[in-house]
Amino acid sequence: MSRTIKDYLVIGFKGIAMGAADVVPGVSGGTIAFISGIYEELLSSISNINFSLFKTLKNNGAKELWKQLNGNFLASLLMGVFLSILSLAKVIKWLLENKPILVWSFFFGLVLASIFFIAKQITKWNFQVIFFLIIGAFFAFYITTLNPLVTENSSFFFMFLAGAIAICAMILPGISGAFILVLLGAYKPILTALNERNLRIIFAFSLGAVIGLLSFSRILKWLFANYKNLTLAGLTGFIIGSLNKIWPWKETTSWRIDSHGVKAPFNEVSISPFSFQGDSHFVLAIVLVVFGFLFILFMERWAEKKQ
Repeated sequence: MSRTIKDYLVIGFKGIAMGAADVVPGVSGGTIAFISGIYEELLSSISNINFSLFKTLKNNGAKELWKQLNGNFLASLLMGVFLSILSLAKVIKWLLENKPILVWSFFFGLVLASIFFIAKQITKWNFQVIFFLIIGAFFAFYITTLNPLVTENSSFFFMFLAGAIAICAMILPGISGAFILVLLGAYKPILTALNERNLRIIFAFSLGAVIGLLSFSRILKWLFANYKNLTLAGLTGFIIGSLNKIWPWKETTSWRIDSHGVKAPFNEVSISPFSFQGDSHFVLAIVLVVFGFLFILFMERWAEKKQ
């Protein structure tokens, strides 16, 4: 595929959007990849990372290796992802702590629109497709109702395991890798490590993420190649079920004291904005939901026009 520098800049910006989404515990970077039209190419490129690369390097040189790897695409995308995570971690952390309703409202509209975007790619609807959609929705909804672990762990092995598990969720549309980290009790340690540049924790997490990504991407690539409609149905269901997690208005049912002695929400349930105690920011929240929804529609129309 022949691409210009402008194309790779666009891919980099898509990576920035993916990274920003993955920092928020409830939104999946995989959703951003899917709606921006790079999901299957991403899976295919990641799947190309295997031992045959050494053979290509030996027989054909570094240029052919880079081509087999789809290196320009991966480098542009990953540069955007890491730049976003490193630069936006503090900003998003502050927004989640001080303006949570507004943050969730924007992402709720964004994810809501992505449901229609992914579902319309299903070419044939039948009982099996509907069944997988329902199962996916129930599974994702169940995950959003699980209670996070009380204890936070930052050991090398635990962060390695957390990285491997979370990356699988991060590349699944609708399943939030950041939320999985919250459930495991690893979200705060990794966010703190990014802010404080703790290389030991970052390395352990990254190593786990790389191994998990290389393994899980092959499974997803095979599913798309052999059962695309059912896979799309399951992913659509995942996104529908995940909406409970990113509903803007929540009521805290229990609290916990974090490692810094600060009182933080532990269990939360979704409630009506009219039952919310305090300023619900209802009008501005609705505006942001609509903006997020229209943003995805704009991206879709732009992609279609480009094609």
